[in-house]
Amino acid sequence: MAQGNLAVPADQSRSAEIYQRACEVMPGGISRNTVLRTPHPAYAERGEGCYVTDIEGVKRIDFANNMAALAHGHAHPTMVAALTEQLQKGTAFTMATEAEFYYAEYLCSRNPSFDKIRFCNSGTEAVMNCIKASRAFTGRSKIAKMEGSYHGLYDYAEVSQTASPANWGDADRPNSVPVAYGTPESALNEVVVLPFNDVERAIALLDQHADELACVLVDLMPHRIGLTPAAPEFVTALRKWTQENGALLVFDEVVTFRSNYSGAQEWYAESPDLTAMGKIIGGGFPVGALAGRKEVMEVMNPLSSKVLFPQGGTFSANPMTMVAGHTAMKMFDRAAIKRVNQLAERGRAQITEAIRIADIPACVTGGGSMFRVHMKPEVKGGYRSAYVSPEEAKLIKSLLDYLFDNGIMMINTCSFTTSTVMSEKEVDHLSETMLSGFRKLKEEQNLLLNSLHGDD
Repeated sequence: MAQGNLAVPADQSRSAEIYQRACEVMPGGISRNTVLRTPHPAYAERGEGCYVTDIEGVKRIDFANNMAALAHGHAHPTMVAALTEQLQKGTAFTMATEAEFYYAEYLCSRNPSFDKIRFCNSGTEAVMNCIKASRAFTGRSKIAKMEGSYHGLYDYAEVSQTASPANWGDADRPNSVPVAYGTPESALNEVVVLPFNDVERAIALLDQHADELACVLVDLMPHRIGLTPAAPEFVTALRKWTQENGALLVFDEVVTFRSNYSGAQEWYAESPDLTAMGKIIGGGFPVGALAGRKEVMEVMNPLSSKVLFPQGGTFSANPMTMVAGHTAMKMFDRAAIKRVNQLAERGRAQITEAIRIADIPACVTGGGSMFRVHMKPEVKGGYRSAYVSPEEAKLIKSLLDYLFDNGIMMINTCSFTTSTVMSEKEVDHLSETMLSGFRKLKEEQNLLLNSLHGDD
């Protein structure tokens, strides 16, 4: 159960007061939509280990880990010590720092496909830079991406991220659907949308644009496509096609780099030309990075006789982020990764059993240290299978509210991540709470059905 005072009416809490004032100065009262809740966000006071306490004094287990960005929970003593030391030296300079070099060297040592690396400030920037580098290297403008996959806020990368049955078009030729109103039609025309994990359809679509594509962008376990891993044969087909047609293969590992020592790509035989990273490599600070083949990365070399892609940023590779990321990733070694992955597998297995016991139409997907609960009996691997209907969205919201009220923080898609500061105790509590939540949902559905039947 959540620890703390839940007796204060929601509309009389400190959080309600702050949110009312926040709405006067921020659209919707927030700067990131993922923290919004009904009737208002919960405001964090402090975090310690795998627990977060809000300003009302309620303590919860953190399975969200800031959208999968935290490997070691909150305020880890080793992290605090390293960052305090750097803070006393300075936070940002118009000079290079040793911290950038040491961290670049370290990350390149973790993955054989990383010949060179460049840092930026977010996952969105990392993907954007991969796309721009691909265009610079190939001289082509179009990209291909998976229907429903999230790659940040760049116009081209976000195409068809929120497609629905009303606009997604035929499965053989998915539409390029904008997310933001006002997205230029020209941007939509530069994106070829592919069905995830469907080799035949994907290759047929790629063949139609063989001379136009700069890169094929793929997340190996896309959160918005159900958190289902890419099929090995699908990745192999994309690698073969790009090599034969002069395009680059780009892996978006902003979320999935936590899956293995070298990222989720360690699950596969194929290596990409470029990899986008973020979240976990920042150690809790804003970060992005792109790494890959030397020949491709050279398009950003400012010492070249002709610089094809000038790239930089005021806060790119700032020493606070470099120290935080380097410290966190050194602690996130093979033994630590094995442990958090085992904890997640324990959670997936226990929740699958809870679904069976509760006898409800639901399933669990995921891999590595992440998993997601769907309120449907099966997700087959493509966006259209994983698509959350309005009815399913209501069930998920009810389940999320129940979990939150009973001491569990999670990602708002009903997804969960494990961290090194968790133990079996927290995972077992999650599974027990999930079972109670499933039973409550079923009871509510039965009451609704009985009510409808009575009206007949």
